[in-house]
Amino acid sequence: MLRPQRFASVFLIIFSLSLISFAQQTFPEAPQPQSAPPQSLPDAPTPNRQLSGQTAGAASAEASSADTAAETAAQNQQRTRAPKAVGRIVPSNRAANTPSSGYDEASGIIRVNVNAVPVPVTVKDATGHLFPGLRVENFSVYEDGVKQRISFFTSDPFPVSAAIIVDVGMPEVALRKLKETFSALVGSFSQFDEISFYTFGNTVRQQQDFLAALGDTTTRTLAKIEHMEGRGSGPAAYNPMTVGPTVNGRAFDPGIQPNIETAPPKAAEPSRVLNDAVLRAAVDLGRREKARRRVIFVISDGREYGSRASYKDALRVLLTNNVTLYGVENDAAAVPGYNRLTKIHLPHQGYGNLLPKYASATGGEIFTEFTSQALETAYGSAMEEARSQYTLVYNSPATTSSTYRKIEVRVSGYGSSLKVYARDGYYPAPQK
Repeated sequence: MLRPQRFASVFLIIFSLSLISFAQQTFPEAPQPQSAPPQSLPDAPTPNRQLSGQTAGAASAEASSADTAAETAAQNQQRTRAPKAVGRIVPSNRAANTPSSGYDEASGIIRVNVNAVPVPVTVKDATGHLFPGLRVENFSVYEDGVKQRISFFTSDPFPVSAAIIVDVGMPEVALRKLKETFSALVGSFSQFDEISFYTFGNTVRQQQDFLAALGDTTTRTLAKIEHMEGRGSGPAAYNPMTVGPTVNGRAFDPGIQPNIETAPPKAAEPSRVLNDAVLRAAVDLGRREKARRRVIFVISDGREYGSRASYKDALRVLLTNNVTLYGVENDAAAVPGYNRLTKIHLPHQGYGNLLPKYASATGGEIFTEFTSQALETAYGSAMEEARSQYTLVYNSPATTSSTYRKIEVRVSGYGSSLKVYARDGYYPAPQK
């Protein structure tokens, strides 16, 4: 066992040796504070520089994306680049300065304004019945003798916009018969049709604007027209108290001068402004939708006297607005041979029946009937024709001129037994 003094000596020796060993070790000097050198970025990879591992793959993907983006930008630039200008082309039959033709210098596109000309056509067989089932290849359309290309064709029915014109200047006995058929007239329309009413004698009055054909307003309008009275008729009146005895219309005693009250001189015929009525209805129909079949339905004997508008004025508006006129003749107009007689124009007596001329020029038809039952059938036939016509459309070059253009429609494949009803021509709307 060591003594305390010796233990302390040993401890001091060991501690001294440890200090000597620690002092012999060398330590690095502490770094002196200095400013950080500027950070340098790695060089961008070049096509000749070889990369390895994931770095090379990422660089390849980035390069591919850049190439794709550059290619897309080039394609977009090529699409938006203006095409090379081409020389102006002018049709041989049209002057270069015609306002209906246009040339876009930026796009090199030639633009020609055209009129889309609709032609409603009714086709009947030899018995007078509608002939269905025709196709576009059965039709040929000619304008001023030149065959046109049909751009649209349909046999689907169209809703009707109809202007009904009632002649209240007819004799009362004829007008009264017509009043009995008004309910059948309205019944010939469908829920998709619209109608307006006009009356005329010495003036034209619109009794109803275009409304649903089967509405309550139409019923009230018809009731109003039914209370109107036509022109009176009858023989000239004589006063029998002032006439002496006669034999065969001559005085019995030639020596006695009888006091005979003779009839006054025959006055000029009251005005029957048929042309004015047709013109007014045609103008109003021109404002209706083009998707509807535009029809004028005239109930009259067709006499005309005193209108401000002429037949040519009214017909021009009919053809410009693509309006078809149908007529129901009655009274004297229904007598066989009446149309031939009324071609003679007597001074102050007006013109005879103009309805056949209007109907023929617009592609309509005239129904000549006597009895009320026949009139009711005529209403239904006229509306069926108007609604179920074939519709042809062709494009005609537009000009600043509104010169009349003649139309002819032909049907092939069925011989000459079919009758074709279409308007004779039209007046193009001038281009501004």
